Amino acid sequence: MKTQHNILNVHSIESFGTHDGPGVRMVIFLQGCKLKCLYCHNPDTIDTAGGKSYPIEELAEMAVKMKPYFGKKGGVTVSGGEPLLQSKALIPFFKRLKEEDIHTNIDTNGRLLNHFTEELLDDYADLVMLDIKHMTEEGYEFITGQRNKETTFNFAKHREASGKKMWLRYVLIPGITNTPELLHAMGKYFKDYKTIEKIELQPYHKLGVHKWESLGWEYQLKDARENTVEEIKSAVSILENYFKEVKTN
Repeated sequence: MKTQHNILNVHSIESFGTHDGPGVRMVIFLQGCKLKCLYCHNPDTIDTAGGKSYPIEELAEMAVKMKPYFGKKGGVTVSGGEPLLQSKALIPFFKRLKEEDIHTNIDTNGRLLNHFTEELLDDYADLVMLDIKHMTEEGYEFITGQRNKETTFNFAKHREASGKKMWLRYVLIPGITNTPELLHAMGKYFKDYKTIEKIELQPYHKLGVHKWESLGWEYQLKDARENTVEEIKSAVSILENYFKEVKTN
């Protein structure tokens, strides 16, 4: 019997992903997000009404079949959209994966922290990749369309308190997120966190513009430019003062 508790609303599934956590991974992009980030390269995942329903057991079986390719580091990453909108159904899914000794990872914006999310994070998520949008309230609202950046930082505090592994992700946009002041502010905020293994920098690009246009949405960062090699190197050199590892995707 299919119920909302054993069904995940999926946008797409990627086999053999190598940029969504450690090792080779099965990446499940869930449908739906409450943010509308200006640089989103998968805007077709935002609408909660889209997607395709997958029974949890079907997804688990797919992961088990891929397990020989995961090696020691790989596993399953759930991304989006915003995967934690479906936390309640992710609990039995991740529980099932852990029964198969499969590494679990969540790629999230950290907007949601309720008892379902906490159970998922504390009991079943081996890794969390947390997207840091901006270090100021004004910048956060400009990028996401929503207020209260503190929700993300409260999420980070919860993960830190759990003692379980976390990576940070940060998009570098010239003049918007890559100023030295903002990079130092982020580094100083997180410098004492013990659970952060690395920060991944994602240089800004416009690869998703055509998706916005196909949805009939105006892409508001048309005037933003890509980072120069020097700007990326400068960002890395600043953040290396605060984090164990700085990676550029």
